Amino acid sequence: MKIALIGYGKMGKEIEQIAVSRGHSIVLTIDIQNQEELTHQNLAKADVAIEFTSPATAVNNYLQCFEAGVPVVSGTTGWLERKGEVEQACSAKKGCFFYASNFSLGVNIFFAMNRFLAKMMKDFPQYDVSMTEVHHTQKLDAPSGTAITLAEDIITLNGTKTAWTINENRSASDLYIKPVREGLVPGIHTVKYDAEADFIEITHSAYSRKGFAFGAVLAAEFCAGKTGILSMSDLLKF
Repeated sequence: MKIALIGYGKMGKEIEQIAVSRGHSIVLTIDIQNQEELTHQNLAKADVAIEFTSPATAVNNYLQCFEAGVPVVSGTTGWLERKGEVEQACSAKKGCFFYASNFSLGVNIFFAMNRFLAKMMKDFPQYDVSMTEVHHTQKLDAPSGTAITLAEDIITLNGTKTAWTINENRSASDLYIKPVREGLVPGIHTVKYDAEADFIEITHSAYSRKGFAFGAVLAAEFCAGKTGILSMSDLLKF
């Protein structure tokens, strides 16, 4: 498979190593220094694009991929207010768009655990739910896309919260997410149900970016021959 890498930071380089180890080739590498090379002609060399950039550039990158007829896999977060626009553009071009707030297999198992626990705790409103997410200082968005996914599942399934917030001065109906930025932490997410007598806590901690990168390459392989909007639920079948 021929892959275009849009975004060649630490994650892009990790993806490159895993992709090459699985027999794929990198035919285009785009980073901040050569953004002008993200053209229809260059994208046409690729079977799929993997995009990890920034919220400011992500949507334009997706649209260029759709125009070039190239499936795009993206893990960029912080752009979801334009989700409807992206999905409409993908549909109009009969393209393929695979988005995940987190490509790690472990995190997606954690998502499933979070949904199960949220439904279980629905009948126990004495437990107040909150979240903490910790990432490296170079992460541009807060809270993380992973934290937002966890929060939205809790809001949908638990019923005790109506919205999420990072504001400490929140109402009782708000799900508080505490974002922490420190050091080189790849990602730690904790969901806590706290009551007067005890608390219940589930945590996912990433050792490195390898799990995210491996999942992104699996997603790129999964896109072959497909159209439409895809997610990790489609890939992992849970």
